[in-house]
Amino acid sequence: MEHDDLTQAFYFSSGNPRIEETRGVMHLFRDEVGSSSSILPVERKPLLCVLGVPNHMTYADFCQFCGSFIHHMLEMRIVRNDGMEDNYSVLIRFDDQSSADNFYKHFNGRCFSSLEVEICRVLFTVDVQFTGSIEHAQASAVSNMEQPSCPVCLERLDQDMGGILTTICNHSFHCSCISKWTDSSCPVCRFCQQQPEKSSCFVCQTSENLWMCVICGYIGCGRYREGHAIRHWKETEHCYSLELETRRVWDYAGDNYVHRLIQSKTDGKLVALNHRCAQANDGCGTCECGLEPGFGDALLNSKVEAIVNEYNELLTTQLENQKMYFESLLENIEQETEQGISKAVEQAISQNPKLLKLQAKLDKLVEEKKFLDDINDNLLKNLEIWERKIAEIEERDKKALNLKDKRIKDLQEELSSLITCLEIGNAAEPSPTSNHV
Repeated sequence: MEHDDLTQAFYFSSGNPRIEETRGVMHLFRDEVGSSSSILPVERKPLLCVLGVPNHMTYADFCQFCGSFIHHMLEMRIVRNDGMEDNYSVLIRFDDQSSADNFYKHFNGRCFSSLEVEICRVLFTVDVQFTGSIEHAQASAVSNMEQPSCPVCLERLDQDMGGILTTICNHSFHCSCISKWTDSSCPVCRFCQQQPEKSSCFVCQTSENLWMCVICGYIGCGRYREGHAIRHWKETEHCYSLELETRRVWDYAGDNYVHRLIQSKTDGKLVALNHRCAQANDGCGTCECGLEPGFGDALLNSKVEAIVNEYNELLTTQLENQKMYFESLLENIEQETEQGISKAVEQAISQNPKLLKLQAKLDKLVEEKKFLDDINDNLLKNLEIWERKIAEIEERDKKALNLKDKRIKDLQEELSSLITCLEIGNAAEPSPTSNHV
């Protein structure tokens, strides 16, 4: 094609790999051409591609991210780029070139979220070519020519009435309808672009024909491999197992599937399992039971309700049995662990004489330490008692000393008074010599 030096090719695929897969290549203008918002490719079209959208962004998150440009989008198509498993790309066709240019200027180089480092990488699309598909692709193309209706609102998928979003599994919806779907899976076939990690059998490590126990989560291979899943059922009596490839639950006890809906291999939609009644006439519309249409629907609903109740009761019983089973296992493990520890300690002690002596010495030292601790506690208690007695004695001695000092003072005062009285009396008496004269 022209201007090969200005474009780059990205190989992509879409569709459910187990049902239909469409492959193609899209030619985009290089980043150098449109690196500046003021310089846009000359031969651009109102067709853009958003590369590297993180897988954790659901369809509703991307529609919310686009914001006010939704009503200018005629069609959005989700595709996978080869070699990029952790993200997807979105091909967007706008109603005019001005809307495409404004979208490019507004979102190119902008972060998808303020909490993340991934940026929105927008490129103008030159051309999109579909290179091949599997056998069911032709049937889906015919259905698209018939202008199907939106599975959510049941209105015709007309671009004039609003934008159309085609999921990665090739199911189309109105953008306004899919923006209300908060799950990352498809509302029709439940296919999710976030592919889970590959599992393997817990025993033989194979990754083919795997079944997971819905009671305890054990993953084993099917009977056409090594049969570890059915062996798990025989050992634990967990009769319900989920086939990881088809998401169908098998009942080992009843030897059949527990549900009445499976995923169609032609279009990926959930359809009812083919089952027949005992009668052979044609009447109810869902089986060959010979009943009136209304009565047949009522009978079918009652049967479905009875099956659901029975399944819930069986599942509850299985969970209760599983709880008792694991509790008994835990109790046995605890007992075995305690017994093993005690036996190991006794065996270790009995096999080492030196350890016996050290253990005896340690026990003796522990007893002596306990005796000394008791003596220390008693001494501390006696110390408090003697300190209290000493304080009482000191207080009593202090009071006695004060009383003695006061008594001495009183006696001194009395002695002084007596001496003064004696001196006065001696001075008042006449001298004997004077009277003789």
